[in-house]
This record gives sequence, structure tokens and C-alpha cells, in this order.
Amino acid sequence: KKIGYNPAAVAFVPISGWNGDNMLEVSEKMPWFKGWAVERKEGKADGKCLIEALDAILPPSRPTDKALRLPLQDVYKIGGIGTVPVGRVETGLLKPGMVVVFAPANITTEVKSVEMHHEALTEAVPGDNVGFNVKNVSVKEFR
Repeated sequence: KKIGYNPAAVAFVPISGWNGDNMLEVSEKMPWFKGWAVERKEGKADGKCLIEALDAILPPSRPTDKALRLPLQDVYKIGGIGTVPVGRVETGLLKPGMVVVFAPANITTEVKSVEMHHEALTEAVPGDNVGFNVKNVSVKEFR
């Protein structure tokens, strides 16, 4: 409660990683534990072991309908390719051919390509760590 979580929405599961108790199946060494239950807006869930609690976690919604927000982690100059800013997409979508504006430098340019783990993407969604090639911008302009 003190840190902002609703205890009714958090599964508390006693486990022993050393012995494997309550990890994948119900432990006979904890007869006092009757199971966990969570209540949230999306519905109720309950179970008896850790794997069931992990399976009950709902994935976060990805805000693809909002404006593109991509905090840059670094900017690289790659020979034969050009300037490649790198960061994680927080909101929106990033696609090749898009015109983007970098703040606070107020640089406007076009995205040539988008890559994640050395594979080209048709679009990057929130949560993706990507590198993208930009036209006619030097690394020094970002600094």
C-alpha cells in the first residue's frame, strides 16, 4: 500500500527456489498456503503456484495511436550507411520514409531505414529498441 500498489491486484506466492516448492506445481511442504487470487479491472485470476501467477500477468498496452516518442540512447556514424540514431520507441510508430523531428535541436529529416537486431523492420512499435538511418544529418548536429 505504501508504495502505490493495490494488494488485491498483486499475487503473493510463497516459494522456495532452492527446493523448487510452489514454483511449477503445488508443494506439500506448505499446507497452510491455500492459493493466491487477484482482482483487477480486467477480471479475476487465481492459482496456487508461481508459474500460474506469472501466466496471469497481463501484458502492457502499447500506445501506437499516440505521437512518436523515441528517446535517443546514442548516435553512430557507420561507414557506407551514414548517421544511425539508436533508442527505444516509447509511443507511436516509426517507419521508413517517415519525416521526423529531433528535439531540442529542431532537426527535421527523413528516416531511410529501421533496424532491430540487424534485421530490417517495416515498422517499429513501442518497446522496440531500434537503430534507424537518417538522411543528410551528421552526428555532430545531435550533440
